[in-house]
Amino acid sequence: MTTAPEHQPESAPLTITVDGEQRTVGAGTSAAELYREERSVVVARVNGVLRDLATALADGDAVERVLISEPEGLEVLRHSTAHVMAQAVQQLHEDAKLGIGPYITDGFYFDFDVEQAFTPEDLKAIEKRMQRIVNSTQSFRRRAVSEEEARAEMADEPYKLELIGLSQGPGSGGDVDAAAEGASVEVAAGELTIYDNVDRKTGETVWKDLCRGPHLPDTKLIGNGYALMRSAAAYWRGSEKNKQLQRIYGTAWPSKEELKAYKDRLAEAERRDHRRLGSEMDLFSFPDELGSGLPVFHPKGGIIRKTMEDYSRSRHTEAGYEFVYTPHITKGHLYEVSGHLDWYREGMFPAMHVDEERDAETGQLTKQGQDYYLKPMNCPMHNLIFRSRGRSYRELPLRLFEFGQVYRYEKSGVVHGLTRVRGMTQDDAHIYCTREQMKAELTTTLTFVLDLLKDYGLDDFYLELSTKDPEKFVGSDELWEEATATLAEVAAESGLHLVPDPGGAAFYGPKISVQAKDAIGRTWQMSTIQLDFNLPERFDLEYQAADGTRQRPVMIHRALFGSVERFMGVLVEHYAGAFPAWLAPVQVVAIPVAEAFNDYLQGVVDTLRARGVRVELDAGSDRFPKKIRTASKEKVPFVLIAGGEDAEANAVSFRFRDGSQDNGVPVGEAVERIVAHIQRRVNEEPTAALPEDPHAAAETAGVGQ
Repeated sequence: MTTAPEHQPESAPLTITVDGEQRTVGAGTSAAELYREERSVVVARVNGVLRDLATALADGDAVERVLISEPEGLEVLRHSTAHVMAQAVQQLHEDAKLGIGPYITDGFYFDFDVEQAFTPEDLKAIEKRMQRIVNSTQSFRRRAVSEEEARAEMADEPYKLELIGLSQGPGSGGDVDAAAEGASVEVAAGELTIYDNVDRKTGETVWKDLCRGPHLPDTKLIGNGYALMRSAAAYWRGSEKNKQLQRIYGTAWPSKEELKAYKDRLAEAERRDHRRLGSEMDLFSFPDELGSGLPVFHPKGGIIRKTMEDYSRSRHTEAGYEFVYTPHITKGHLYEVSGHLDWYREGMFPAMHVDEERDAETGQLTKQGQDYYLKPMNCPMHNLIFRSRGRSYRELPLRLFEFGQVYRYEKSGVVHGLTRVRGMTQDDAHIYCTREQMKAELTTTLTFVLDLLKDYGLDDFYLELSTKDPEKFVGSDELWEEATATLAEVAAESGLHLVPDPGGAAFYGPKISVQAKDAIGRTWQMSTIQLDFNLPERFDLEYQAADGTRQRPVMIHRALFGSVERFMGVLVEHYAGAFPAWLAPVQVVAIPVAEAFNDYLQGVVDTLRARGVRVELDAGSDRFPKKIRTASKEKVPFVLIAGGEDAEANAVSFRFRDGSQDNGVPVGEAVERIVAHIQRRVNEEPTAALPEDPHAAAETAGVGQ
């Protein structure tokens, strides 16, 4: 924040800019006074920095309101609610010691050192005490303190003392080190601050915490839109070497209605959980015998996966990609050249030391062994393919594509179903092009990626631009700047919203990642496009230019699904297991009203199967209503039913997933409607209310899938 010049009288008026309009106000005016009539304003942005509303303004300041409903306003609401929760915990558990309490996506957490783990009954009691604190309308008041003062006031809080030491230690630059997970909410560069919770009636401080803020003006603004969700164990500063604390997770929203809507979304997300649906629909499993994060796909899951991959292969062929295959393991030297052993070793499985030989009698070493690694990335091997012979500019752009199996040593605590695994199949492409082709190739690649994601039913996107981590990169600053500027230009020209991700790039180059929203509004990171000037240098890749000189190609890394496993998990949840007909493992189930009509429907099944439709006849011994329920549970897109009248009329009755029905449809028409819907790869539900396009049906007549 700017300060008034020394010669300016203390009582002189201030000229400030408030939400874009210049105003003159009295000396000592605070942001709270500017927005006194706007209760929904909970924090202000002063000269681009979030500040408490109580902040006194200076001449020349630019002030912007931040509403409680805005992302930054929600963060402040959640951070303040975390403080109230910690106050309630210490009132109920006097021996509890404070860890850290940051806001997180959709909520907050706070860590505590307590003798016993929190129970559901404890959480209810804490919520009840929180409401008393909220209703008492305590003020959040900020104080800057010296290190000595902070240590004196936090003398009974050992974890806070540790954070103070980290923030003031040699070489820290005033910031908590990166290992202090979530601790940036506690201390900031160059300043230590404490927030007091002050009783408005008595003016007494009833609770305090080391914190950088900002916070709400008072607890009353928290209202009743909060809830404690669960508790879990968590290591201090995220390290297994440290003591295990107890973490309470909560959520906070501007109103009770928004809290209810959030809980409804959670319930819907639980209903869509791909792990549960994968088991119910017999798609995949995670056998303990194989190990954490190593799934197997059952026949029905295999059909979905094969269909996904086959369609992707066909689109890549059309787009000029060439298919390659590489092994699962390699000598360690390859990843020394690429830099992965320097920068990514913790994400790799340990080395396998092989080829060592010893004398059988003496045990003396006669041949040195060497380390092999399961590959975490395909790019080094694709570079070897490019380097296997001389290349001409006429071959560029060269687009190499592989469904390559890779292995990454994810910590057991973060492995999660198909969306975070240790063994995965990347739909990995590496494009080698000239500097002149670079931008056009990036633009074409981004368009290709977005179009293909849309084909699978995802169509709500924004982009994220991940830039250089100053502590973890190879190559020159100039190359990074050029690569970043080019990606930013391509992203801007796409017309999609672009969000910065400072420091989020891989060590060899910046990237654009496509963020896609699913059917219930959750965001998933999908495709990534990375621009790399560095690996071609490290692998000494060259091509002969038109003038006969040897030039370095530019390398574009591109994963469309991210991994096949993760993408399938996302699609299971996006569709809640009710896959569009073209992806469904079973597209049609034929159910006779009685056993007497088995043979009749078998003929319909044979006709559909001959047209490439995945169809089954349920000729089992279950009663007709149960067969219908089974088909519904298995989320089959089309159910064909036949009884006496249908057989006499050479017809069937359609039953759709939404429960609607279309009776007496001639068999030939029924077959064409099903084939047309599947072949057009329609991602919407087939229903009786939405008849098939007759022109499309005519076009697909006689065409197998």
